[in-house]
Amino acid sequence: MKKIGFIDYFLDEWHAEKYPGWIEKATGGHMKVAYAYGKTNIEGKLSNAVWSEKKGIRLLDSIEAVVEQSDYLIVLSPDHPEYHEELSQLPLRSGKPTYIDKTFAPDRAAAERMLELADKHRTPMYSTSALRFALEYTGLEKEGIESICSLGPGSFEHYSIHQVEPIVSLMGTDIKRVMWTGTANTPALLIAFANGRQATINQYGWECPFSMALRYESGGSKFLKIESDFFGAFIDNLVGFFESGVPAVPRQQTLAIATILEVGRKAARTPYSWLDL
Repeated sequence: MKKIGFIDYFLDEWHAEKYPGWIEKATGGHMKVAYAYGKTNIEGKLSNAVWSEKKGIRLLDSIEAVVEQSDYLIVLSPDHPEYHEELSQLPLRSGKPTYIDKTFAPDRAAAERMLELADKHRTPMYSTSALRFALEYTGLEKEGIESICSLGPGSFEHYSIHQVEPIVSLMGTDIKRVMWTGTANTPALLIAFANGRQATINQYGWECPFSMALRYESGGSKFLKIESDFFGAFIDNLVGFFESGVPAVPRQQTLAIATILEVGRKAARTPYSWLDL
């Protein structure tokens, strides 16, 4: 059995709760989350010790111990990406396959440093939104997409990754500039690609499911409502990465996504003005 180590800001969060069971089921028990480390305890959440005991996962007192005893590593902290660079320092030096949860980095500079560190130590590593692997997206024709309108729930800070990632995976990384067109309660970002292509992300609250409209240069169009088991597809991909050591996401896309999100936050302070990437 291969052992997986969790490294998190705090452990009582949704991804840490769900991933162990999903991974064990997907691998028939051949991979298991065996160790965990939490940087801190959060008021109103289970302590790291109580969470670990409840999950039957051994809590270790240092990142170093988790790295040393695990075959594969997952850096979590999905809602606090500002801690990813700190939490991933030892994993990225380990040479062991390492997955870093969404959102990869708070800005492009941090993303570049983390990728360079992994390269220097020959550590296989990638990061992604699970939405990248939704069946509705993976079966799409990418060639000739002229425009995309994407909708979904949540805040820009925590959930825009789930719309930006599929857009970049479909339209590529030749991105020129962005413009904020949203309000305080309905974030919206216009993303301008080369050759006049464009995409918008729109966040309309928790009752708004992930969906997407596409227009092709040929004149055809499609509307997608994301209803497939994208987390199941993501877990299958994650398991494949651990086995092969081959990242599923091109690093240029990871950098482009980090840049869009960073400049998008800046654009929110100056609505209806273009900001170059």
